[in-house]
Amino acid sequence: MPHTTGPQLPAPQSTASPAAALDERGLRRVLVVLCLTQVVGWGVLYYAFPVLAPSIADDTGWSVATVTAAFSAGLVVSAVVGIGTGRALDRIGPRPVMTAGSVLAAPAIAGVAFAPSFPLFVAAWLVAGVAMSATLYPPAFAALTRWWGPRRVTALTAVTMLGGLAGTVFAPLSATLLDHLGWRHAYLVLAVVLALVTVPAHLVGLRGPWPAAPRADTSDDGPAPRAVVRSRAFVLVVAAVALGTFTSFAVLVNQVPLLIERGLSTHAAAWALGLAGVAQLVGRLGYRHVTGRLSAPTRAVVILAATAVTAGLLALVPGPAALLFGASLLMGVSRGIVTLLQATAVSDRWGTAHYGRLNGILSAPVTVATALAPWAGAALAGVFGGYPPVFWLLAGCAALGAVLALGTSTGPGGARSGRAAETGPSRHDGAAAAQE
Repeated sequence: MPHTTGPQLPAPQSTASPAAALDERGLRRVLVVLCLTQVVGWGVLYYAFPVLAPSIADDTGWSVATVTAAFSAGLVVSAVVGIGTGRALDRIGPRPVMTAGSVLAAPAIAGVAFAPSFPLFVAAWLVAGVAMSATLYPPAFAALTRWWGPRRVTALTAVTMLGGLAGTVFAPLSATLLDHLGWRHAYLVLAVVLALVTVPAHLVGLRGPWPAAPRADTSDDGPAPRAVVRSRAFVLVVAAVALGTFTSFAVLVNQVPLLIERGLSTHAAAWALGLAGVAQLVGRLGYRHVTGRLSAPTRAVVILAATAVTAGLLALVPGPAALLFGASLLMGVSRGIVTLLQATAVSDRWGTAHYGRLNGILSAPVTVATALAPWAGAALAGVFGGYPPVFWLLAGCAALGAVLALGTSTGPGGARSGRAAETGPSRHDGAAAAQE
């Protein structure tokens, strides 16, 4: 195998499966488009906020907790709307859904930039939340899972690897724009970037036939969605992934204030956050190599336990800067894997036929946890008098998620449950890797 540097986009096999409904050129086009738009979408809609939030509070007189609550409200809207978005994705595919979300996202962020009052600031974030439900990871995961079929882990790994660079690119960029333009004009520039990149990319790049959705009551690829949602395994998967995601995103948004409290400058803290995005690539590179070696429940336990340990390290380490950067990088590794844990939780246990619907239901409480995470971290820091106790609490949340993950096996009744669900992706992924 020739030596390569940096993350490599996976090469589709020479013949697309019938379920994919796209040839290999189309599959690669979709993957490249989603890699690009996830970087920009996450960068503008999420990663810019923790950098700009302190300046928003200073400029407006609103507290950081209040400003963060508006941002969190948008994420709650994303969770609620995301259930319907998942159903729409199964029926009509990602092109109209993600294009519409991109069209809505840019004016929403412009509204955030120039909101003259707090109620309008909140309203702008609520509209942005609708756009998030149609542009960020859940719809991208649904597109790749349905189109790439048994090779989905390869595609999901690639898009989350490159999507992990959103913080690396947009946290320092947001800090630079803040220095030169102020937070309002910084957000306006970011809104323009979002529109220019994501609208044409989704409109042109996601074209192609979308496989027909299976019947809602039964499927050759797994049990009916209604039965899955009511199962003990699904409830525990939702709880475990939600706790892990809550920890990851609370650390993400509250890491800059923690590092500033530890003595780093805003720029240094922003760079630590950005470099943690690079560290996510390390975790995601290793993920697909363990999908065929560990069962889905065991994988979840290991990942969530690692998240707990790394959150505890950030709580424990007081300095110097090098150790703080190191702890931040380790947290980035575990946070990157948590994203893939969420992306594959449904398909690993119940197949891909109803992925859009089931992942939409899974993503709703997970997104609520994501929404509460920024506000909860800021609010608890006020209660505890600092951020280290908050990070100890977050470590406990991830540890509880690891315990719950022990009970997430679907058993012999689940569609392609356990290792059987993983054998297909692992085998195809190996073939794709060999072609690289």
